[in-house]
Amino acid sequence: MRHRTPRPSAGKAQKQSVHRAEDGAGLSVELAAVVSGARRRAVRDADRQIDTAHLLHSLLESDIEVRAVLGEGPRTARLLGYLVQRSIGYGLRWQSAVEDSGSAPVVVRAAGFSPLAAAGLEYACERAARHGGPARGVDLLAAIIVDPRARAVEVLEHAAIDPRDLFARLEAWAGDPAH
Repeated sequence: MRHRTPRPSAGKAQKQSVHRAEDGAGLSVELAAVVSGARRRAVRDADRQIDTAHLLHSLLESDIEVRAVLGEGPRTARLLGYLVQRSIGYGLRWQSAVEDSGSAPVVVRAAGFSPLAAAGLEYACERAARHGGPARGVDLLAAIIVDPRARAVEVLEHAAIDPRDLFARLEAWAGDPAH
């Protein structure tokens, strides 16, 4: 079954509108595009589900705020390198079929998403609601690095990026009205 993502119009009101993802979470048009990119990556990689590493890769490629929080430099370049290696079949590989925190039985909440990726989407929407808007890329980034067993966390650690420090930067970013 092919998933179709609506194409956003150029209008500002349309860009700020909220879409429903497969899991029922409210997503901005930009974040829906990130999810769509992660879905294409998972399909191309012949992965059964979209996991947090797919979401991280898509965020890094398409979200300017996420790149700003990560900053420029060798660690960010290394991070993208690990993600690209994974997408072409080299580097980091995971043996388990489902990305899971291990804290509860595996229950797939949203078709096509690992349990951690689905929970991340939900958490991103909750986090965004606290800030008064639709979920943005920085909300999803914060959500997918909360669980230390997430594949996104493993990739960050391999790139010498401390997920706890990154989370602290994301919290400061969300509280800064200039962003």
